[in-house]
Amino acid sequence: MVLRIVLGTVYTAMALGQLASFEHMPRILAAYGLPADGAATVLAAALIAGELVCGIWFLGRPRSKALAPVWVYAGVSLVWSLLAVQAYARGLGVDNCGCFGIYLTQRLSWFVLFQDALTLLYAAVLIHSARRAPAPSHTDREEASRGVGVP
Repeated sequence: MVLRIVLGTVYTAMALGQLASFEHMPRILAAYGLPADGAATVLAAALIAGELVCGIWFLGRPRSKALAPVWVYAGVSLVWSLLAVQAYARGLGVDNCGCFGIYLTQRLSWFVLFQDALTLLYAAVLIHSARRAPAPSHTDREEASRGVGVP
């Protein structure tokens, strides 16, 4: 639960920073070798939407075992990681990784790659724990709908 709250806070802050600097996001993504055109704008919007979905869900329902926000988190983390790894491997000079838009800028370095690796590790942990959680039985769902056993 604590991991979900931390990740929810970070990803919501990322989304808000990127949203506040949305006009700069295509240029930021262009530093990764993407063309700064409509595709970069669509990618920026998709990343922001994904960060908001998983961030707010993790904050609002930290005990939830739903897989949907976990998969959204994993997808967003994977996209950022792929962008960083390919840019680093190609030797591109990325002065601002863009995680928080134009705020809290970080130059693309091994440290950013390490952070991205951690987000992927966290995604694996969340997926594993969500998949291990037992699904509520038919009886549990019936009782919950009637308010039985609910404090």
